Amino acid sequence: MKKLLCALLTLAMLLSLAAFPAVAEDAAEINIFISQPEYADAMNTLIAAYKEVAPNVTINYETTQNDYPTLLKARINAGTTPDIFSTTSGKEIADYAEYSYNIANEPAAKAMDPAVATMMTYGDGEIHGFALKGNYFGLIYNKGIFDEVGITVPKTIDEFEAACEKLAAAGYQPVTTGFAEWWVYKHIMQHFVDAASDNAEALVGSFQKGEAHIKDYPVLYDNFFRFIDLCVKYGDNKPLETDLAGEDSAFGTGKAAMMVGQGAWVEADVLAIDDSIQIGFAGYPVTDNPAQSQIIGGSDQALRINKDSKNLQAVLDFVNWWYTSEYGQNWFCDVAGVIPPVTGAKVADMQIIKQGVELSAADGTAPLSICYSSDSYHQAKGEALQAYIGGSLTKDECCAQIEAKCVELDGTK
Repeated sequence: MKKLLCALLTLAMLLSLAAFPAVAEDAAEINIFISQPEYADAMNTLIAAYKEVAPNVTINYETTQNDYPTLLKARINAGTTPDIFSTTSGKEIADYAEYSYNIANEPAAKAMDPAVATMMTYGDGEIHGFALKGNYFGLIYNKGIFDEVGITVPKTIDEFEAACEKLAAAGYQPVTTGFAEWWVYKHIMQHFVDAASDNAEALVGSFQKGEAHIKDYPVLYDNFFRFIDLCVKYGDNKPLETDLAGEDSAFGTGKAAMMVGQGAWVEADVLAIDDSIQIGFAGYPVTDNPAQSQIIGGSDQALRINKDSKNLQAVLDFVNWWYTSEYGQNWFCDVAGVIPPVTGAKVADMQIIKQGVELSAADGTAPLSICYSSDSYHQAKGEALQAYIGGSLTKDECCAQIEAKCVELDGTK
């Protein structure tokens, strides 16, 4: 269904392009290598549309999620840096600055939402990235199941455990986790990091210097691990074998009542399974204080332009068209179904996004603290937590490994 919808949208939007002449672009080849495979169909639709505008430009698109940071670094080290590649925003903007082009003077940068541009800024006003989308992160739940069982959205860690018990007693799998994916853990843990300190960025910096320890922060040592343990207890039969597709299936079919580690990007795939499902969205229950149950908003991923690209002008033309043309701006809503990272674009009529906007206005949003660390660290952290879940690391051993990797990979070199 999702592919059919994208095909129909492609046809409709390509017809709208017919009224515009093709760009007199010299023959060029653009190589894109990014994470976020959940947007593969939408990206291919975008590329097909640009082919109508610039027929002499060939765009080769490749995407993966697992081990992406390692694969990207291997390509950079081999001298085959893609023309467009992805990293996280925030800390990795600086980490990869030497390889990326400063787009501050490009039309795309001027079209970018200021909140997104802030996450892409490096040095004295340089902008070293653009975003595929904005995002909301939070707890996803099935409103129909919650109503049937008679539970409200859990806002404290005790309420979360009680909800899981009641859902299990009613015959539902309380939660699906996707714990086979390393990046799921960073999406969950950031909520606890935000709750552990009034200054999450400074806290992360302390861990990177080796000055802070998980055991000294009960929200991390007690609550976060309790949450992970509850998700294992009340979650998938084989949590370390359940990936994003498994989560989509468990939640979309009504087997599982809650989904963790995900955000607005899952909605299209869930609705492709059951287009009548009523999706709820809320902050994570991180402490015994309901006020700390907040969603997180922002742009966590940056797309970067290789400053040494052999076809730099062709790449810039593509990105500027994407961010400033009517088609490109409408693509975010009409095809990708994401929060547009550009000003003035319409917002997708999606349940999670609408609730995210409402929750943000009512309760504010917590900091996007995953961006204070690199994805190399987040991957190592995810692998340590997988070892903990699998039983090969104790809780204290897991914490020690996470702390050591934080210093090794993100500490001051």
